[in-house]
Amino acid sequence: MRSSERRKIVVIGGGSSYTPEIIDGLIARSDDLALREVWLVDIPEGREKLEIVGGLAGRMVKKAGRPFAVKLTLDRREALPEADFVITQMRVGGMAARVKDERIPLRHGVIGQETTGPGGFAKALRTIPAMLAICRDMEKLAPNAWMINFTNPSGIVTEAVSRHTAVKVVGLCNLPIGTERWFQRRFKAAPEELFIEFAGLNHLVWVRRVVVRGVDVTQELIGQLAEKGEWPRELLESLGAIPCGYHRYYYQKDEQLAHLQQADAEGKPTRAETILKIEKELFAQYADLSVKEKPAALSQRGGGGYSDAALRLVSSVCHDRRDIQCVDTTNCGALSDLPAHSVVEVNCVITSQGPIPLAVGALPPQLRGLLQQVKAYEELTVEAAVTGDRKAALQALVANPLVPSVRVAKLLLDDLLAAHADHLPQFARRPGRRSAAGKRAKRPR
Repeated sequence: MRSSERRKIVVIGGGSSYTPEIIDGLIARSDDLALREVWLVDIPEGREKLEIVGGLAGRMVKKAGRPFAVKLTLDRREALPEADFVITQMRVGGMAARVKDERIPLRHGVIGQETTGPGGFAKALRTIPAMLAICRDMEKLAPNAWMINFTNPSGIVTEAVSRHTAVKVVGLCNLPIGTERWFQRRFKAAPEELFIEFAGLNHLVWVRRVVVRGVDVTQELIGQLAEKGEWPRELLESLGAIPCGYHRYYYQKDEQLAHLQQADAEGKPTRAETILKIEKELFAQYADLSVKEKPAALSQRGGGGYSDAALRLVSSVCHDRRDIQCVDTTNCGALSDLPAHSVVEVNCVITSQGPIPLAVGALPPQLRGLLQQVKAYEELTVEAAVTGDRKAALQALVANPLVPSVRVAKLLLDDLLAAHADHLPQFARRPGRRSAAGKRAKRPR
């Protein structure tokens, strides 16, 4: 982009309840990003929400006196031309599909969660074809744009885009930035006084090293976390690393499953059902014409740090800052235990040409085993989503550490495909037939 030009950002899934969070961040960074316009895009079924969120976004920008326009459309092809960044935050099937993702696995004695296990698998199957369709439009209409993917399961979706399209893509999660903030508060440290080495996959990332003002405090932190009982002492000391919150589904599978099953037996709502209630209240506030700021109640929705993570990345690409951020990108040898083309979540130097992953090397076996198993599951899930191959889909579930047997995997696959049939057309084709997306070779960048 020439210095005299101003930037255009497109948000796919613009009717999301998260959108005021990113508009708030764009207002704060509008000068830094030299924003010209922001387009909020949704599908026809999301028209009402898009209009409500778009109205609030316009009022927020006007009140702040920021010099960029907010435009709404139900046709992404109208929004994409000349885009500099495309932020994706969509949910194929809506929150109703997430409820199924959380409840169906529980019927088979398996953890039901949005991004981990069979729930994340089903979400990926629905999401990847839609994302590849967006990428085909980007290749034609915005070939120089960066896709910033927040759509879950972020790592798997980012891998599908990276493998099957020519789109420049970076995946993001708010977990690393939330971890950074926690350590900053814990040590009363400025961002530049803190270094955290992240290594792993999206929602399977470990903190391997924490350095504060030049002093390695990793072992001190491991001891403190053990003292607080947040993780079993033996686990932390034998790992030699700090797990993320999603590791509970793997390291404490029985306890997590029992907790979810008890809640289900007591008739308590799933997380998706709780969010549906929160969103109903949020949209009522968004529709109030007197509301001209991001409502405080949005914090109950989750996803804290989402805007900061996305726009910090956008700013660093725009200005070639070469700072270090944890993102999801192509491995390129950073984790030597995984293929070079795999998408991993690691520290990267952020440049105008995108992220350059920092070398981690080989992980110790206590981390490597789970890492490789989950990556095999992710690779098979991408293959199944792109081709509609039931064999790949079955093997993906068999490879997932949360699925206990082939028998359960088959039952889960049958139930999930039936429950989401309207959003899984690739599995309705004749077995063995590859989709057009599966046939496309990735073009050189």
